[in-house]
Amino acid sequence: MRSRSLFFRYLWVMLALLVAGCTASVTTSTPKIAVIPKGTSHEFWKSIHAGAEKARQEIGGFELVWRGPERENDKSQQIDLVQNFVASGISAIVIAPADDRALASPIAAASRGGTPVIVIDSGVQGIAGTDYASYIATDNVEGGRIAGRRIVELTGGKGRVLVLRYQEGSGSTTQREQGFVEILESAQGIEVVDPGRYAGSTRESARDAAENLLEADSDYVGIFCSNESATFGMLLALRARRMAGGVFLVGFDASDGLIEGMRAGEIHGLVVQDPVAMGELGVKTALAVLRGEEVETLVDTGAKLVTGENIDDPQIVDLLYPPLKKYLGE
Repeated sequence: MRSRSLFFRYLWVMLALLVAGCTASVTTSTPKIAVIPKGTSHEFWKSIHAGAEKARQEIGGFELVWRGPERENDKSQQIDLVQNFVASGISAIVIAPADDRALASPIAAASRGGTPVIVIDSGVQGIAGTDYASYIATDNVEGGRIAGRRIVELTGGKGRVLVLRYQEGSGSTTQREQGFVEILESAQGIEVVDPGRYAGSTRESARDAAENLLEADSDYVGIFCSNESATFGMLLALRARRMAGGVFLVGFDASDGLIEGMRAGEIHGLVVQDPVAMGELGVKTALAVLRGEEVETLVDTGAKLVTGENIDDPQIVDLLYPPLKKYLGE
């Protein structure tokens, strides 16, 4: 009887160790972080991807999933991605919301359900620290003010200035447009022409919108566009009308085509962000939340004005030519 009792005790100990081992393997499983950009085709989002991959390569120990819609206005696909990732048991989500209202509920629901969400680039309605863990982005209102000050400087504070808006519901660009208009309205000699026209999510739609605006009225001393595709579409429209260089064009973000336009004297200012930092900090903040650490609920990644005079400065070069090949192999 004694040997039998010892045998059963031994069996229970082995079972307990086995269960403990299984539990340990679950709790120490590799975290999986999903990064959901607004789109995947523009250079800006590739830079976000490079920053996220930089964090993965530097830290390691987690899996990075990069997935987003092809078109930047596809908010329904972003909603589906958030919900599907949560259902699959993703550890955390880093997202640049395509629409500040439409994504608010899915993001808040994910947070309440125990999936930490880090919002980057573009804001969403809700409270940082409650509806999502942290917001990491440019101070977009100040970015718009930087562009506004540049236009005032170029025009001497006089003349008509056109605003081509990006896309309804886009929190980041709406804030840039707000900051830009704020500065121009304080310059008494400038008339802000803001027809409420949206460029749309592609260079092609932006060019169409720009051509329609210039066809109706082209008497402008300056023009502002609040993102890369809108700026490039406007540049193409100005070239088609032989107006490029004759109107002060100030835009947002950078690409090879916009840098070429600046060097040619067709673009007179670009407010550039640091998307690599956004992607990197977004992922690192998600990891910190998963470790139970306190994180900043609002992080400003900064913005700088690029002009023909400072375009070759080392700090500007680093922002204009992000290390995509180093981190993405492109």
